Amino acid sequence: MSQVTRGMFLVGSPALRRLRAPSSISVRNLAVESQRKTSIPSIISKMSPMAVASPSGFQKAMKTTLSSLGIDKATGITKPTTIYRNLPYPEVFKHEEQNKEGEVTKNGTFCVSTGQFTGRSPKDKYFVKQAPSDGKLDWGKINKGVASEVYKNIYDKAVKHYNTNVDKMYVFDGYCGTSPKSRKNVRIITELAWQHHFAKNMFIRPETEEEVANFVPDFTIINACKIVNEDYKELGLNSEVAVVFNVEESKAVITGTWYGGEMKKGIFSMMNYWLPLDGVMSMHCSANKGKDGDTALFFGLSGTGKTTLSADPARYLIGDDEHGWDDDGIFNFEGGCYAKTVNLSRENEPEIYDAIKRDALLENVIIKKNGEPDYADVSRTENTRVSYPIYHIDNYEPSGMGDHPKSIVFLTCDAFGVLPPVSRLSPGQAMYHFLSGYTAKVAGTERGVTEPTPNFSAGFGAAFLTLHPTVYADLLQEKLDKHGTQCFLINTGWTGGGYGVGKRMSIKATRACVDAVLDGSINKTKFTKEPVFGFEVPQELPNVPSKVLNPREAWSDKASYDATRTKLGDMFKNNFTKFVKPGMTDYTAYGPK
Repeated sequence: MSQVTRGMFLVGSPALRRLRAPSSISVRNLAVESQRKTSIPSIISKMSPMAVASPSGFQKAMKTTLSSLGIDKATGITKPTTIYRNLPYPEVFKHEEQNKEGEVTKNGTFCVSTGQFTGRSPKDKYFVKQAPSDGKLDWGKINKGVASEVYKNIYDKAVKHYNTNVDKMYVFDGYCGTSPKSRKNVRIITELAWQHHFAKNMFIRPETEEEVANFVPDFTIINACKIVNEDYKELGLNSEVAVVFNVEESKAVITGTWYGGEMKKGIFSMMNYWLPLDGVMSMHCSANKGKDGDTALFFGLSGTGKTTLSADPARYLIGDDEHGWDDDGIFNFEGGCYAKTVNLSRENEPEIYDAIKRDALLENVIIKKNGEPDYADVSRTENTRVSYPIYHIDNYEPSGMGDHPKSIVFLTCDAFGVLPPVSRLSPGQAMYHFLSGYTAKVAGTERGVTEPTPNFSAGFGAAFLTLHPTVYADLLQEKLDKHGTQCFLINTGWTGGGYGVGKRMSIKATRACVDAVLDGSINKTKFTKEPVFGFEVPQELPNVPSKVLNPREAWSDKASYDATRTKLGDMFKNNFTKFVKPGMTDYTAYGPK
């Protein structure tokens, strides 16, 4: 076995000093770096200059990384020759350039292509079927089981790849969860610098030398994206791509896809397993809070507006995608944001537009000859993305936490053009729509989806729910009852007709609806009960045309609207039958008539 040398860097000084003994593997540990220009005490703040982990702590951490994973374990193994751990942003950028992993935009943002797969591959996600997790996981199309022998086959291929083909290995050690009592330690191993960059953007970065020295992962992802499972049919897999989780071994391996979102959503799936079993609600939502501390949650699938609507210049951003809700309130899972960039403009989304600068990472965006990103060009994919550390948003909340929410917004992208832009929900209706999770799959966010498709996704994130949806619904009901949180349904989809006939709801109109919810002014207007769905629709709101508030009036063919509304209502009812079983609370009375 190759020797792992003790390494130490002093970071934040004018000159980078290194003390290292000669060895076959050089370990470069840059875990705690100078990231912060201003001093804001925060669990997700940029970090202060300091020396990295002590040699003994660092050696112990690296020994654990290599030995427990099988990398550099066999006699005669000489690779990986260099291991880079928690590189600071300037170093990551150098590696991305030196490795020729992408291109640099005019303002210094690095941009990569994720190759063949520009979205997640949900049909290629698996869990090892073994005790005790097999009695807790919600098995089916979302959480598919594989035998431990299949996992071992894929895992061994990944380890062999690192031991024989990879010269540089990148290790990110950090956290998922800003709440110290609920967070999990995550380790992400990659062979691409830009994937290390992605992990650094999306997870929470360590702040102290002690944290790095004593870091022990709760879960490890080995990203072997260059491995293609040509024997997938013999293994009983869906395709050459495989993202496989071993809950008992606290490991996952990614093969066949370079898409960065697999790492992010993989850890989210595990948080959805761990936290509810401890009585903590895990949620696919964004969160922000006002100057008075009032917290709001925005539930919704990719493309419904979670990131855009939570980045509000008048409020502090807690996080844009994944959160927990415990006895103390709301906490962000992540240290960054992952936003869609299709048709992005400073006029419509200034906070996100201005967050795209050095240290942000663009994915699959076409760069023009002058070095400027072309956000309107979807020739590669409509799922163009950017990840960036959350402090790129000027008014981010440094603690990453908030009080119990005053308001919850369920976001839907209604492809039929039937639902109003905003509706007020009763507590029973809130539970019905949480379990329904109606929206449309937006083009590009998943492999094989090229145009919006009607979709019901429990909890507005069924693809990431590892337990039965009613586990999360029961926890949410408990929270709503205890804290008196008010719920609303906001449609960011089509008006005046369905997809291909009507037009997408304007961001300005949607923001006006959100503003009325958050400042409470919506409760001062008059409401009309929607005849089929039963929720309350405001008769007027500032900056929202009345014919838009009443979607039937926006359709030129009223009979066609009525027929489409009935059709959509029937779809809701048919979908909800799976939640009407003995032992489950029956919410069918709160759905469409």
